[in-house]
Amino acid sequence: MGLFKKREPTNKGDSNKTGGSVIKMITMTGDNYYAWNGQLYDSDIVRACIRPKVKAIGKLIGKHIRDDPAGGLKVNPDANISFLLSEPNPYMTGQQMQEKVANQLCINNNAFILIVRDENGKPMQLYPIPCIWAGTKYNESGELFLKFLYRNGKSDTFKYSDIIHLRQDYNEDDIFGESPAEALTGMMEVIGTIDKGIIKAIKNSGVVRWLLTFTGSMRDEDIKKNVEKFVENYLAVETDTFGAAGVDAKAKVERIEPKDYVPNAAQTDRTIERVYSFFNTNKKIVQSDYSENEWNAYYESEIEPVVIQMHQTYTAGLFTRKERGFGNRIVFEANNLQCASLTTKLAFQAMVDRGAMTPNEWRATMNMAPIPGGDEPIRRLDTQVVNLVKDTLEKVDQENYKAMTEVIIKLLGYTEGGEKHEVQNQLTRRNDPE
Repeated sequence: MGLFKKREPTNKGDSNKTGGSVIKMITMTGDNYYAWNGQLYDSDIVRACIRPKVKAIGKLIGKHIRDDPAGGLKVNPDANISFLLSEPNPYMTGQQMQEKVANQLCINNNAFILIVRDENGKPMQLYPIPCIWAGTKYNESGELFLKFLYRNGKSDTFKYSDIIHLRQDYNEDDIFGESPAEALTGMMEVIGTIDKGIIKAIKNSGVVRWLLTFTGSMRDEDIKKNVEKFVENYLAVETDTFGAAGVDAKAKVERIEPKDYVPNAAQTDRTIERVYSFFNTNKKIVQSDYSENEWNAYYESEIEPVVIQMHQTYTAGLFTRKERGFGNRIVFEANNLQCASLTTKLAFQAMVDRGAMTPNEWRATMNMAPIPGGDEPIRRLDTQVVNLVKDTLEKVDQENYKAMTEVIIKLLGYTEGGEKHEVQNQLTRRNDPE
């Protein structure tokens, strides 16, 4: 991990002596009789459960927002922050890093991102920390540090203020989210046993199906020779006698029907449903067979809480308290309308007419390329703000009013002279009070 700049606390004592805590990440191989070998990510069921969430988090678009009352609202005003969100480091894009972090969050309920700063304390790069163990340490002044152990046996210690920490199932520990290992071990053991049973049942389908019992005493090589001769003469497809067999009184042929144990399908499905429930998903989400409402329900319950957490943790990690006071924050936008029906997408035309969405935002929901000038909001004339017409008429001067009078008279198109002259007289008195 030579990419990370090591920061050691002043107190290198045991974390237990300083009141710290540790968490063991689920990446080490166990000695149990599990199909997943102690690694959750190696299970096809677990990976299928978390993949929709990981992909959805990877599609989030990070933006820097500055909402300063004096300067107004600005999107991505700082190019360095914008590049940091889209290209966090030389080895991965923003989408790739977000997926990697989301995988760690789903598997361990903890995910760590290191903020690499320059000599002035400005964030320059972001790196996910793929550790197998993490523990807390405190220096003499009470400042919190996190120590990480990597797969290669090396370790690093960083200030907690230089880490973006995402967590789930945040319960007993003050720093870390609760590991899902204990809750999933029983279910994964059941699934592993079922998988092993199915594999053995398939292997046992090719065991001995015919038993030849010889009445006389024979040597082992003679028994083997007679069995091979029986198979060659009567069980081989190429022989003329395939399907029919005849033996003398020296041997007795008996057919053995294999009775292998195959796990109950309903029991297997119920166990898999428990895993789905643990990850707050279902079969339709896993197999991408969801409707618009089903995806919205999944998004609001499972993905949106992580998005809100990313808003807050990224903002607190990348900006100082003073910068946050000037309205600087990080937001992650999700185009949750991609799975909407065509009717719903077309209904958003009203949002474009009223300036709530820009034309390019609406075109993005239709998977269409942006157009020049489409980032500016538009508004239909019949949906103007209240009193706008009244305020406009009050600003019309005397000269424009006379021109408007002539146009109105022509539009009225009265044929009877009396009515026409009466209207003209009223408008004339209005234009020339004297």
